Amino acid sequence: MVELSGNLLYVAFICYLVATAFFGGAIRQKKGEAKRKEMNKWAKLAIVVTIIGFVAQIGYFITRWIAAGHAPVSNLFEFTTFFGMCLVGAFIVIYFMYKTPMLGLFTLPVAILIIAYASMFPREISPLIPALQSDWLHIHVTTAALGEAILAISFAAGLIYLVKNIDQTVKSKRTFWLEVTMYGIISVIGFIAVTVGFNVANYETEINYQDKNGVESTYEYQLPPVFGPDGGEVTKGNFEPLIETPALINSKKLNTLVWSLVAGLVLYWVTRLILRKRIGAALQPLTKNINLDLVDEISYRSVLIGFPVFTLGALIFAMIWAQIAWTRFWGWDPKEVWALITWLFYAAFLHLRLSKGWHGEKSAWLAVIGFVIIMFNLIVVNLVIAGLHSYAGS
Repeated sequence: MVELSGNLLYVAFICYLVATAFFGGAIRQKKGEAKRKEMNKWAKLAIVVTIIGFVAQIGYFITRWIAAGHAPVSNLFEFTTFFGMCLVGAFIVIYFMYKTPMLGLFTLPVAILIIAYASMFPREISPLIPALQSDWLHIHVTTAALGEAILAISFAAGLIYLVKNIDQTVKSKRTFWLEVTMYGIISVIGFIAVTVGFNVANYETEINYQDKNGVESTYEYQLPPVFGPDGGEVTKGNFEPLIETPALINSKKLNTLVWSLVAGLVLYWVTRLILRKRIGAALQPLTKNINLDLVDEISYRSVLIGFPVFTLGALIFAMIWAQIAWTRFWGWDPKEVWALITWLFYAAFLHLRLSKGWHGEKSAWLAVIGFVIIMFNLIVVNLVIAGLHSYAGS
């Protein structure tokens, strides 16, 4: 059952790759009515392949649930793949509402990167710790992931708006921050590349250390340890950490994050050298026929739908579960704090949109910043900061 589950996830991944290429064909410049019909056929083929991939990923989710005996959202691999599945599901619904192939060209690569990112983490099925043995695991985590996925659609639409609207011929703060966004996306690719590379080389380092409770523990590194635990001792491998970190910080996961950022930086500049222009400028011709008012509406509607879903999953259901598991509704755990920050940001988004008239580019920037906050919660909080939710980073 586990093998079948993995194969279905692989099928979904391939389908999303193929669908992205078809969406690219659907937005190519065409002339004449016959050509426009051909473009519509590309778009129809793209959405059909996307749906096939989505069904395959649902099959992955169900078969893994059967194999594990619980909802497969209990570690970083499972949660992130589920997040990617929800993102594709949200995209399919919104696509049938607006019929915009460009949204697929920007959304599916994000889902592909999220699934590829998840696959870099341990995929073994392990028993749930006592705090997770509750139906609220299914309710809280799945609803929170669904809310974040719908909000992520606003990021894709906002990014399309910015690529189309920002003048790429001049240097400005707008072009700079758009390129920073592109670098962030490429960093995920960098993380995947270095992880695969060192896995192929069978690299491994083990460091023994005492955690904050004085218990002997071991970190197993699959990437050379730039960061190591304070007072740790290398027991396997010959690479000594360059920097020691306090117990509050998970040095192994911080090491993974830093490697991702450095690899992303190298990959970004290699891409720039190949393109001989900013990445945003290279993408801009694809958005030539995009209706800015339409993508602005898609971005806004996504937040309007995703915000209440996220509120239910990440705050209300989370507090109910926290009361059951830890006998308190709120405890200022890093994950709880960033969920609150995410909620406050999107509440501010809607306030500025409805009360202050922040439409267009301002709204697009807010959508991009909101997704950065979501990814910070998913990546940095899980990989670096120790807390009650640290199990999610295993």
